[in-house]
Amino acid sequence: MQKLKHLLEHWIEHSREHTRKYEEWAEKLKNENPEISEILRKASERFREGERLLEEAIRNMED
Repeated sequence: MQKLKHLLEHWIEHSREHTRKYEEWAEKLKNENPEISEILRKASERFREGERLLEEAIRNMED
């Protein structure tokens, strides 16, 4: 289980790095291409939800 916890922590951090980039690009594109900006914003929301679920998995491992 320790290996899985380590992997989950790694995956969460890796996802956060990507999510920040999606949000940066969404902001850059909001005037030039609002449709793509909105898609990136929605993608970042879904990735954040995935991160929350992975965090929940870690919490459940600790119980």
